[in-house]
Amino acid sequence: MTGKVVTRFAPSPTGYLHIGSARTALFNWLYAKATGGTFLLRIEDTDRARSTERAVDALLDGLRWLELDWQGEPVFQFARAARHAEVAHQLLAEGKAYRCYATSAELEAMREQARAEGRPPRYDGRWRDRDSKEAPEGIPFAVRFKAPDTGETVIEDKVQGRVVFPNKDLDDLIILRSDGTPTYNLSVVVDDHDMGVTHVIRGDDHLTNAARQAQIYMAMGWDVPVFGHVPLIHGPDGAKMSKRHGALGVDAYRAMGYLPAAMRNYLVRLGWSHGNDEIFSTEQMIEWFGLEALGRSPARFDFAKLENLNGHYIRMAADDDLMNYLRRVLPHLPQEKQFAAGLDEEGWTKLKLALPGLKERAKTLIELLDNAAFLFASRPLAIDEKAAKILTSEARIRLAALAELFAALPDWTVTGLEGAAREFAQKTGIKLGDVAQPLRAALTGRSVSPGIFDVLFVLQREESLGRLNDQAQQASSGKA
Repeated sequence: MTGKVVTRFAPSPTGYLHIGSARTALFNWLYAKATGGTFLLRIEDTDRARSTERAVDALLDGLRWLELDWQGEPVFQFARAARHAEVAHQLLAEGKAYRCYATSAELEAMREQARAEGRPPRYDGRWRDRDSKEAPEGIPFAVRFKAPDTGETVIEDKVQGRVVFPNKDLDDLIILRSDGTPTYNLSVVVDDHDMGVTHVIRGDDHLTNAARQAQIYMAMGWDVPVFGHVPLIHGPDGAKMSKRHGALGVDAYRAMGYLPAAMRNYLVRLGWSHGNDEIFSTEQMIEWFGLEALGRSPARFDFAKLENLNGHYIRMAADDDLMNYLRRVLPHLPQEKQFAAGLDEEGWTKLKLALPGLKERAKTLIELLDNAAFLFASRPLAIDEKAAKILTSEARIRLAALAELFAALPDWTVTGLEGAAREFAQKTGIKLGDVAQPLRAALTGRSVSPGIFDVLFVLQREESLGRLNDQAQQASSGKA
């Protein structure tokens, strides 16, 4: 097969973009980009009960969030049913398919016999060579593909290697149901051919389908695409991935505060490698991606690795870029984190000032916003349990002295505040940490925060002194 590479992502709309499907989309997108080819999108919406407009929108939203752009308009499979049926009738006319009048009861009897004999259930071919004139009147027929019953069908798979299917194990599949609707394997072949798809990269649960589809391609005299069947993602325990492992939609990862670039980087490493590299820019992924580096073993999903990687992307993000993304993603975050949605421009400016310190401690945007909540908290500040233990009577007396010292500073700068605190520690004979910890507890209500002098600077003079005095007054009133 020569010419330009064309890949496709062909999901069934189920209401969200599953994390495994997202990886499949990414691999197809990367291969198209790496080869200067084209990445297409097809929505396999033949299950009309599940394929709602809302489900399709959720799928497209997930792809857009991951920033995987496709060329042209999405192709909707259901709208092409007449074309699929046309091909089925062509195969029928050429003697490469036949009418099957087997009833439901007969098919069930075949399955029962196969189970009793300990073999896989398969159609016995009873109408393969019979004349349709023998059919009982009034019985609807399905159209079955006349698959070769001797020899082998070989798939030279770019991931799995050479896979051989004895044709005796592949029965005559239905390509047109008795109600005239086409079946999956026929529709996929016709759509991929008509869309000019050259490479089909998908999960290895479709490997048997590849053999069936290859037979239809050959019967039609069409070029068989290059196949690459990727092992499915497993949980960290090696079991099939479930929701507890992270088998969620990408919308859930967006809501958990992961960045699209981090998700792309993490997903590409689930089954593909480039030496020992773990962190890739999108440009590097495109430059290095190739099917030959896709592994045959199932990748294991690891939340801890994803969190660490996301933390790296948060730290490395330019402040302006991170702020712009945060504003866009706020409607998708949990309700309790939406306090930022009510911020005025002064509030956003305050958050941006605090961002360098907040980025260092956050692995997700949820953590970042959680750590930023103190910036917008009302006085008197709620103090958590760990911070309350730090705010002893002695600590509050020190806070009163520090408040006076800070109030007298001519300029409210990080350098000036830190210098005043160090001087206080030296004069009173205590460690700087014994100054910083009560400051942190009083200013943030927590025992952990960004650098405390950065916190003072971002809160500014009036708010900082107000919070310190709130705690200092409790010392003078005898509260501890």
